[in-house]
Amino acid sequence: MIGMLSKFFASIAGLEWLEYPIMSMGKSAITPLSLGKVLIWLAFVLIGNVLMRRLAVQPLLKRTPFDPGLRFAIGKIFGYGFVTLGFYVALLVNGVDLSSLAVIAGALGVGIGFGLQNIVSNFVSGLILLAERPVSIGDRIEVAGVAGQVTKISLRSTTVVTNDNISIIVPNSDLITQPITNWSHGDPKVQFRLPIGVAYGTDTEKLRTILLEVAADHAGVLKEPAPSVFFDSFGDSSLNFQLGVWTQNMAHSPRRFRSELNFSIERKLRESQIEIPFPQRVVHLRPMPPEKTTH
Repeated sequence: MIGMLSKFFASIAGLEWLEYPIMSMGKSAITPLSLGKVLIWLAFVLIGNVLMRRLAVQPLLKRTPFDPGLRFAIGKIFGYGFVTLGFYVALLVNGVDLSSLAVIAGALGVGIGFGLQNIVSNFVSGLILLAERPVSIGDRIEVAGVAGQVTKISLRSTTVVTNDNISIIVPNSDLITQPITNWSHGDPKVQFRLPIGVAYGTDTEKLRTILLEVAADHAGVLKEPAPSVFFDSFGDSSLNFQLGVWTQNMAHSPRRFRSELNFSIERKLRESQIEIPFPQRVVHLRPMPPEKTTH
């Protein structure tokens, strides 16, 4: 491949305008010919990166015991390293004076200081996400009022798809600087509690039995740890309880899971003739004194 490229550039080297210096970098002169060589090298590096990841890296990672999120992170980091190394080799092979890149780095530093802070912040945050993996592909997270499943992590942003199939693009810096609720991080098993209010005078032991039956009948409720019923408080118009259940469904369909349990609880309470009260206000009307008449 390198020999073919050399013959190609040798065949067009006779064109004088290709050797006209556009700019200089240290001891190297940048010409249209050298610039074209670098661009073609970069094109081959990018194509090689895609082929390497699809044909070698990804099949190799699938044979490992790593989870999908870690495999994705390793593949991404490998791709970034491959492209960076390829860019360095492309400049080196084509005679670019790399010592002059310090000047470019200084100019980039000035640009970053004036207007590229957010871009660089998101870039660095993306590397941190891939390295530390506080958020991985497939995790269900809540950040900045957005709740959904992580489907893609790029260098600038992360894509979160909600249960309504809406894609939300979250800047990577938000995932680093803001508190995140990750329902899938580590152990996907979580507990949550459903509040239930019943009328005063209700048989509380009977209510406890009914709520535990509802939890036992739902396929998404884990047997271990076992469900629990908590007597929360004495309200203004109700006795307030909570049904605590453990589940792994919070990472996939939390609203549906909660809704199904609420439907079952309401049906069971209605069948058992247990009243679910609502606030009531009693208004007393006092008679108005008769109006005095004047003659």
